[in-house]
Amino acid sequence: MQAQGRFDVTLTPQPADPGDDAACPGRRRIDKHFHGELEAHSRGQMLAVGTAVPGSAGYVALERVAGTLHGRRGSFALQHHGLMKRGESSLVVVVVPDSGTGELAGLEGAMTIRIEDGQHHYTLDYRLP
Repeated sequence: MQAQGRFDVTLTPQPADPGDDAACPGRRRIDKHFHGELEAHSRGQMLAVGTAVPGSAGYVALERVAGTLHGRRGSFALQHHGLMKRGESSLVVVVVPDSGTGELAGLEGAMTIRIEDGQHHYTLDYRLP
């Protein structure tokens, strides 16, 4: 099955740990609102690091999504792994195994994200038992 729509996201920088320098990953709080076939709110944490080479960076994130997916209520977790190498990006976002609750128990899948004209869009390809 597949769910599509858009989402609004706010990334809030978090304070660095004492003693951290510029080479340490920066932390951000994630706050998202999904619209469309996934009507949900998520909260999470991101760790990101840039490099001295323009267009190269990496991030990892975890977020808990709660709401409805095609009318089925529950929650699940997403894990992100993103890289940029001199402007070329790759992103993998997957549903954490066995993280589904309620009517989303057993959810498996992966999400793709694209940004067009400043708007964030998602496609969630998934399976439910």
